[in-house]
Amino acid sequence: PLVRARLSDDREGIDVLVYTPDKPDLFARICLFFNKTAYSIADAKIYTTRHKYALDTFHVFVPENGGDISYREMINFIEFELTHAIERGGDLLCPPSQGRINRHLKHFPINPQVNIRADDKGDGYVLSIVAGDKPGLLARVACVLSSYKVSVHSAKIMTLGGRAEDAFLLTGAALNDAKSLLMMQAELLDVLRI
Repeated sequence: PLVRARLSDDREGIDVLVYTPDKPDLFARICLFFNKTAYSIADAKIYTTRHKYALDTFHVFVPENGGDISYREMINFIEFELTHAIERGGDLLCPPSQGRINRHLKHFPINPQVNIRADDKGDGYVLSIVAGDKPGLLARVACVLSSYKVSVHSAKIMTLGGRAEDAFLLTGAALNDAKSLLMMQAELLDVLRI
């Protein structure tokens, strides 16, 4: 895998690029890495090329308790450790319930919404999510998708304030089965409410 990170242009976080052959659970592994290290994903764009390579970009924020660690050390850490997280196989260890909830969300909660529909081209399904942004939210969503063996071919992840608006292009056998689709939708709603 090729993993490159740099200080973002606005100097308010780190931009991370991942280019690697696509494989099952790749999106979940990347999200779990950021969740484990307490980096918050504010924005992401996920693409799968025609040649089955993943080209993913993430804009992450550093934890507030980053201490005296320099951005150079954080960038080196991300490049080295994320590469190893992608290369390692093994079981996915999905995150438990979230950490601290945003104060604004506590008083003005956002009712989660999950919509799954066939895409216009008939190639897959589009999953749209609107929810209050909480620590580990994207990692928990990725784990649900992975548990149903659903592949993420492209995604647009956007967080504005305390509101997460995410869209995914998905494929997988579970999406063609009405019962599995309803169960997956219910599980997604559950993890968005946590």
